[in-house]
Amino acid sequence: MAVVVMEPAASTTPPVQTPMVAEPAVEPKIQAINLDFFYGSFQALKNVTLDVAPNQVTALIGPSGCGKSTFLRCLNRMNDLIEDTHLMGKVLIDGVDVYSSSVDPVELRKAVGMVFQKANPFPMSIFENVAYGPKIHGMRKRSDLEETVENCLTKAYLWDEVKDKLDQSAFGLSGGQQQRLCIARTIAVDPKIILMDEPCSALDPVATARIEDLIDELKQQFTIVIVTHNMQQAQRASDNTAFFMMGEIIEFDKTEDIFLRPKMRATEDYISGRFG
Repeated sequence: MAVVVMEPAASTTPPVQTPMVAEPAVEPKIQAINLDFFYGSFQALKNVTLDVAPNQVTALIGPSGCGKSTFLRCLNRMNDLIEDTHLMGKVLIDGVDVYSSSVDPVELRKAVGMVFQKANPFPMSIFENVAYGPKIHGMRKRSDLEETVENCLTKAYLWDEVKDKLDQSAFGLSGGQQQRLCIARTIAVDPKIILMDEPCSALDPVATARIEDLIDELKQQFTIVIVTHNMQQAQRASDNTAFFMMGEIIEFDKTEDIFLRPKMRATEDYISGRFG
């Protein structure tokens, strides 16, 4: 494995201080402040500070094991489900510390939805997959459920493909359709934020393009944070990009600047394929 030297990328202009926190035009939707995270004695995140702007797509990139998925799961306390872990620092959403004892993790995960790497539809009909969350949260009227299901499937670019087979098993859908169904299921409970952990890694290029188009549309309503190993996808689909390495944020900036004008040599080496 090549040794990576963290030094400024070659440039004809004077070096600029690396921005660890992007400067959004409005108040950030998410703030991670001096975040440390441990699996037992292993420190997976080291003093991570990051602001995520509302109604934008923030991509997290970096080599395997660099902490990006761990960081993503910190945002809706999914790591709470793993034994022998602990966190130091703060995660604020709309200014509220989500690790406060007054915050209900179940309600938090309703507000901060998650789409996983592998599509995971429930073993039930297409309709019931989308209606499940609203039912859990008290929606009982059939007409309301039908309206919600249609709206969410439409937003997920799936309605026209499944409207005549809503009673059929979700397992009969293609991989790309299943992933869009999972996105429809996520937005059915009206979250504020959508987290996506490599949502296209198991999909073909056509299905990937549809998911990326969907992400671009969804950011009009939701704040999106996506983990991806696909550098082209990060360039195409995100507004801001954070480069993680060995549990730290090496560089965070507008996506165009990260890919065209990286300030750190490690960032340049990674996005150019020299390591990772």
